[in-house]
Amino acid sequence: MEQATQTRKKHHNATPKGEDDVVVKLNGHPVNLTNRNKIYWPEEEITKGELVDYYLSISDILLPHLKNRPLSLHRFPNGINGISFYQKDLDVKNIPAWLKTIPIHAASTGKNVDYLICNNEATLAYMANLGCIEINPWLSRNPNLDHPDHVVLDLDPEDISFKHVIETALCIKEILDELELESYIKTSGSSGLHIYIPVAGKYDYETCRTFAEYVAKQANGLLPKTTSVVRAKVQRKNKVYIDYLQNSFGQTVAAPYSVRPRPGVTVSAPLLWKEVNEKLKLEDYHINNMAKRLEKMGDLWKDIHKQKNDLKRVMKFIAGN
Repeated sequence: MEQATQTRKKHHNATPKGEDDVVVKLNGHPVNLTNRNKIYWPEEEITKGELVDYYLSISDILLPHLKNRPLSLHRFPNGINGISFYQKDLDVKNIPAWLKTIPIHAASTGKNVDYLICNNEATLAYMANLGCIEINPWLSRNPNLDHPDHVVLDLDPEDISFKHVIETALCIKEILDELELESYIKTSGSSGLHIYIPVAGKYDYETCRTFAEYVAKQANGLLPKTTSVVRAKVQRKNKVYIDYLQNSFGQTVAAPYSVRPRPGVTVSAPLLWKEVNEKLKLEDYHINNMAKRLEKMGDLWKDIHKQKNDLKRVMKFIAGN
């Protein structure tokens, strides 16, 4: 962790405190950082500049999780209480030439969408300066866009105690353990938990979604009173929604270490499975303590891209039962 710590120290003074508009040089490119003193979290008095500084401070750990993944930009130009909007298609004629984009055909319009790719600190700073509080990458990466690196289960509580989210997560962990599959977990940074099953881009989205649906329904069968796999909100009221539909081409999930546009300046924080217990509180993971956690524990997801769970074996097992 010594190198990572040095990198964070290097960026600590990269954007001078107090100055509203500055130009910093990152990866050999000048990046304009504007309106740094604009308050993004009124209650906590956290500014846009502090958001940018946070992302730069963890860039060495965050960027490997973003590499070559198309990004959906969720922009909050006036902070968490202002109007927000999603931007997928960049105007490539009016952005810095050094930004990397990838054209992806949109079946709905018949046109190409130019998605941003964030592989370096300059792009990360540029994106945060646009008001992208949260970072939303695809599950797959270029050039293997039809094959996700992970299967994801998003546990989203609907008017139900967080203890049931924990119960659901541990139930799913037991199912995955029985199938001899490695899994990772993080806070969503919002209200729930995200479980990732790495598959190293070996399977298409349909296969991954079918597997995710199987696991979700198994968990729902074990916890029918407190969970739901039905998307319609009226049918998942007072339950934990186990969302397996995120495993589709073009869908995004908040990146590990992404800030969320929520009170408390919460972060989507990777966890050890042993931390998933009755003491777990989402508000304990935020922009002000994440660097310290990283220095103490390192990136808990550093090996996620090396894991190669065998879904083919599991799918054969499922088909035979």
